[in-house]
Formats: sequence, structure tokens, C-alpha cells
Amino acid sequence: MYLKILAITQNFGDIAIGSLETSFAGSAKGYSNYPTFNSPDSLAYDLKKIGIDVLSTAGNHCLDMGFSGLSRTIDVLNDADISHLGTYKSQEDRDTILVKNVKGANIAFINYTYGTNGIPIPSGQEFCVNLIDKELIKSDIAKAKEQNVDLIVACMHWGTEYRTTANQEQEELADFLFQNGVDIILGNHPHVLEPMEKRTITLEDGTTKDVFVIYALGNFICDQNAENSRNSIILNLKMTKHIDNKITIDKVDYVPIYMYKDNSSGVQKMRLLDIQKNIDNYEIDINNGVKPAISQSLYNNLKTQLEKIRKIVEPMENI
Repeated sequence: MYLKILAITQNFGDIAIGSLETSFAGSAKGYSNYPTFNSPDSLAYDLKKIGIDVLSTAGNHCLDMGFSGLSRTIDVLNDADISHLGTYKSQEDRDTILVKNVKGANIAFINYTYGTNGIPIPSGQEFCVNLIDKELIKSDIAKAKEQNVDLIVACMHWGTEYRTTANQEQEELADFLFQNGVDIILGNHPHVLEPMEKRTITLEDGTTKDVFVIYALGNFICDQNAENSRNSIILNLKMTKHIDNKITIDKVDYVPIYMYKDNSSGVQKMRLLDIQKNIDNYEIDINNGVKPAISQSLYNNLKTQLEKIRKIVEPMENI
């Protein structure tokens, strides 16, 4: 099973956003991993328990189990009380913009994917997944603006797998999204981290505003072995809605994480580690003559992973 999560928290009252790259098509379909994903329903409820509020579902694996699998995934997320966007069971649902009110701030979410791994979108059900299409995106942004939202977040399934820098298409699309009204871009798909950037842009009417993009957040929970596919971050954005309703991005930071696989364990092989916390605890234990909770080899590996993360997302002069 492979799942990728992105996260963003805000001082409006903490909202966590993720990207789902699996299906909840039911046990009758058979649980499966690469190249077509189907996971137990329990995963959805576990995601709710750990605090996920919103999941983007438009991605290259959303049709792995066909339209029925896509539809059942939506049903399971609804039952788990997780808001979602990007895939839909009807045209009416597709035409409805997801807006979350977070402590007085109305945040709109939009989500698009570059494709579906060559799986044809069912004829007559083209509404079921949002593909990257500039006219569609502009139309959705206009619908969001009609609802007087304070912030528009675009979840983009794009980029080149295992590339730690944005490609030209990503950069051009980011500019397009910002100029048309998007404030925050959360990228995913490459399975590795890509750079982040905060900008102050000037719009066509001469006004300025803060915007932010992370081109790819990488994996959260995974079992991949490619370089940089096990290190990632939990992204934290702190924003303020001012009296004049203007939004500013006040702080950007992150928690470096690592998906550790313990091949010696027969039960709990996978552990998601807070890299800096584990490094600090190891050094404290060594200095106090206490046996550390992690091995020296894992400690050395975590230091290597932390350096890789910093090299990709830093320097952050614009953050």
C-alpha cells in the first residue's frame, strides 16, 4: 500500500490537508499495491483519527479501480467525515467548490491531475476527475471568488517523478494560478520533495498579495526505495486575516520526517520518524551515558536525510 499525505496548518484554527493516492474500492476487489492501489477502509478512519481534515483525490491513481472504485472511495471518505475534492460521482458535485470555514476565514480548495496513468475516463462520466485544464481552472477559480472566499488553495498533481526541482510546466502553471487568484499551491506526485517559495506578487489591477508554492511535498507514508522517497516534511503555514480582510503569510516552517523500515521487526516494520527529534534524543542519551532508543546507523542515516531535505527546500530567503 502506498499513501502520500501533504499537510498544512494555519493559525485560523489548524486545518490539515493531504493527498490520497489509493482507492477504497472494497475487499471484494482485492487489496493491492503498485501499479493499481486498493486499501482497506480502515485507513480512511485512521487518517481521520490523526487529524486529516481535507484530502485531494485527483491523481494518476484515482481510476485504478475504475469508476466504481472512485465512487466507493468518496463514500468511504464521507463516512469517515473527511472532506475531499478532485474526484466526483456527479456533475453537480464537480461543479461545487469545496469551501471550509476555519475560524472565520473561508478557504476554497481546488484540485487537478495531469492524468490517470492512461486509464480512460469513462464516457459520459468526464466529471469524475479534474484534469489540468486552464479553462476549467479559471472557471473554478471564478466560482470560488463568487463565494467571497478569503483564500484559494490549489492542490496540484503534477511534476516529474523523483525529480527534486520543479519542471518548466510546473513553474508556468504556478504563475498562471497565482495571476488568476490562487494564494497557496500544494504540489504532489513526484514522490520526493521539491522547493518551496513565498512571493509577494503584483496583480493586473496593481494590488499586491502574498502567495506560496511548494512544488512537491514528497511522500508521507510509503514503502519506496528510490533516493529521497523516504524523507519528506510536514509543512506548516501560519497566516493572518487582517481587519481589511487581507491575508498575509506570516511564517513558513516544517517538520522533517523519515519513513523508517525495520526489516528485523516481524510486526511493526514501518515507523514515521520526526528526524530532528530523534537526532536530538540520541545525542542527549549519548551525552548522559544512556543507551539511545535508535541505533548509531539509524542516527547517521537521519542526519544524512536531514541534510538532503535542507538542500532541497533551503535556502529559504523568501520564506
